[in-house]
Amino acid sequence: MSGLIIYIMGVSGSGKSTIASLLSEETGIPYFDGDDFHPQANKAKMESGQPLNDADRKGWLERLNTLALKELENEGAIIVSSALKEKYRQILSKDLAQVSWVYLKGSFELIEERLGSRDHEYMPPSLLRSQFEALEEPAYGLHVDIDQEPKEIVRTIKTKLMSTSEFGLYGLGVMGKSLSRNLARNGFSLSLFNRYVKGSEENVATVFISEYKELSSAKGFQDVQEFVDSLSTPRKIFLMVQAGSITDQVIDELVPYLNKGDVLIDGGNSNYKDTERRVKKLSEYDIHFLGCGVSGGEEGALNGPSIMPGGKKEAYELVSVYLEAIAANDTYNKPCCSFVGNGGAGHFVKMVHNGIEYAEMQLLAEVYQFLRFAAGLNPGEIADILEGWRDGDLDSYLLEITVDILRKKEGKEYLIDYILDKAGNKGTGSWTTVAAAELGVPATMISSALFARYLSAFKEERTIASFMYEGKVPIPGAISPEDIGKAYQLARVVNHHQGIHLISTASKEYGWDLNLPELARIWTNGCIIRSQLMEYLVFILQETDRILFDERTQKAVSDSRPHLDEFVIESFKAGLDSPCFTAAANFLNGYSSITSSANIIQAQRDYFGAHSYKRTDDPDGPSHHTEWKR
Repeated sequence: MSGLIIYIMGVSGSGKSTIASLLSEETGIPYFDGDDFHPQANKAKMESGQPLNDADRKGWLERLNTLALKELENEGAIIVSSALKEKYRQILSKDLAQVSWVYLKGSFELIEERLGSRDHEYMPPSLLRSQFEALEEPAYGLHVDIDQEPKEIVRTIKTKLMSTSEFGLYGLGVMGKSLSRNLARNGFSLSLFNRYVKGSEENVATVFISEYKELSSAKGFQDVQEFVDSLSTPRKIFLMVQAGSITDQVIDELVPYLNKGDVLIDGGNSNYKDTERRVKKLSEYDIHFLGCGVSGGEEGALNGPSIMPGGKKEAYELVSVYLEAIAANDTYNKPCCSFVGNGGAGHFVKMVHNGIEYAEMQLLAEVYQFLRFAAGLNPGEIADILEGWRDGDLDSYLLEITVDILRKKEGKEYLIDYILDKAGNKGTGSWTTVAAAELGVPATMISSALFARYLSAFKEERTIASFMYEGKVPIPGAISPEDIGKAYQLARVVNHHQGIHLISTASKEYGWDLNLPELARIWTNGCIIRSQLMEYLVFILQETDRILFDERTQKAVSDSRPHLDEFVIESFKAGLDSPCFTAAANFLNGYSSITSSANIIQAQRDYFGAHSYKRTDDPDGPSHHTEWKR
């Protein structure tokens, strides 16, 4: 989209048509008088002295919106409309990526005098009072007093409105830069900000803009007030900064320059509880705040990520056009971006996404380890096996990049052999594990993947222990690559079951009413855990929020469970750890067992703490306590 839609609004007699006509002459942007688009019935009603009701206006407003959408494909348009109520303005701006509002403001007495001096005003001055009573002044847009000369008003509009950007991005790290280029390629006018640090971060935004042709019309800033002032209202600012206290510092820095109705979007990996707090805090200033999960890494941010916004639906509607435009598209060409839910729902869902991602990565690492050290294959041979898996139900983005990683060489040697085996993490895995513990959900694979990373970090201690205990004598693995693939797929099903169970439980606990099939849909492209399995889950989750209860899943579990057990056993024989595969097998054993060892646990609790227990012959009856010592 290359144009700009400017709505000039106000009560009759405020000079809307005069200003629009002059502005059109000076800018070359075509001007349309909304009154010309009223059906004859509306005009007749007004001429007879009857005010229009909402039903009268609905079709007219939709007609103007259609006009705006059409003109936006060209150079844009200046459209005159009274637009007295917020719900009218919402209809007028529906699906418009680039829209600005000018509110011509004047006193009742001044406008009544103007209307009385007109010869051909089909709306009599007697109806002016009803318009003032219906008027809901917008909290956004450019407000201009009409006691100025028309040319001065036009000059103000050109200076303060038409030179502004429609969208701002704060923070030009790797992700911020990629998102900026993505936004620019979709035709949005941008203001970009990066902090100023003498000697290390100077003129970052302007230098970045100069490096890419698509950013030629963007504006760069390192002064916060200038950055905020460069944006049209309501301001829309995407924050791409490090999660935690820095986000709070940035918000505190911006708030003094913001107005009611402005929107801040936190695109970092923030803790959902922080997002809940920030939504409430900023609502006290009537400023909207969205916690927005963004998945896809640098490449996704540039070419189309999966986006998970949460906060308030009305805030999302103000920025949905931007977010949906830059998102990846699913199989049906729908954007992989959808409003998730209230408060911290967006960041919670992104957090669990990352937890599932931890386990998915760990499973592939365990497959690699087995094929390398139990089966004795080199990285290239392992890559060939994994490449074969991509032809069927096992295909995924993580499988794809693992193949590329294993084939990468440095000279004649495989690069993977030169990468130190200490895995990092940025907190979302631990947050997911904590959330699972708080909500009582057994997300055992996510926690196992997290602790596997923690264990890997103790490289020095592991080295010492390897000499102290020498480990097991490896026994070559006897399981075939085909059967490993079946074990791998089953473990992935268990991982997704646990992750979705956690999301479903949080949805009920926090009253988010999350749409699970829609979440799976926006995870089918753009994000790190996109896969063929996720495509199936879109349909499975329409029937149940417990993936393992699905009849189709049941057959796959029954067919593959022996192979999962075999992989775990063969890994142990080979002296290899397989925390995620083992967690999957253990979960299935416990989840599908009508009895468990928990009766011993409950008896122990009652013995030392008098915590009581229920009886199997009266499970819904009263609790019991026993004096265990004879």
